[in-house]
Amino acid sequence: MAAQPHILIVEDDREISALVSRYLRANECRTSSATDGREMDKILAESRVDLIVLDLNLPGEDGLSICRRLRAESNLPIIMLTAKGEEIDRIIGLEMGADDYLPKPFNPRELLARIKAVLRRKSAEVVTSNPANSILTFAGWHLNFGLRELTDPNGVKVTVTGAEFDLLHAFCERPGRILSRDQLLDLTQGRFAGPYERSIDVLVSRLRQKIEADPREPQIIKTVRSSGYLFTPEVQRR
Repeated sequence: MAAQPHILIVEDDREISALVSRYLRANECRTSSATDGREMDKILAESRVDLIVLDLNLPGEDGLSICRRLRAESNLPIIMLTAKGEEIDRIIGLEMGADDYLPKPFNPRELLARIKAVLRRKSAEVVTSNPANSILTFAGWHLNFGLRELTDPNGVKVTVTGAEFDLLHAFCERPGRILSRDQLLDLTQGRFAGPYERSIDVLVSRLRQKIEADPREPQIIKTVRSSGYLFTPEVQRR
């Protein structure tokens, strides 16, 4: 990462917060800390934040509610901290719009690796001499990889998370091919991907809610039983 990213740690355990903050600052990150949603909102109103590390279990407004609220307002990257790696916590966190998750207890080094991976995905751009070449179109939709924007057939910008965008981009680059969950994890998260295949199912479900006419009978992203997923539309590059 070229510039020091500003990481906001929302964690009510002050010992964990201090430990994470020290480690991130020692590795070229700026950090701010909040113990609850109110403190988080104050920091967000006063400064630019590049990524939020958000604990699930917080006093007052819990992490899931905060994540849902943040995602309704912005694409700010969120890494959710979940207790003891409970599967249901991971699934719900991803469904609420988190870009990644990390179960407690965790190694700060792994958290830093995940932060770098999420920020790298967020800032990734297609390097071309003509910016228009970074626009992919399918079924009337427009995916601008340079700007990381998704626009519907009516020209309305649709809010997607970084993880959702990366997954849709992976599909658009490989239309008509059956992609397994392992392939999709590798394409979207690279060597930082964990073994948690269910995360791909959650992201696909979230994408279907946004781009399918009827998510219950998807026509754009189809499930291929025992194999993975198939992106059916023709894709053109502009």
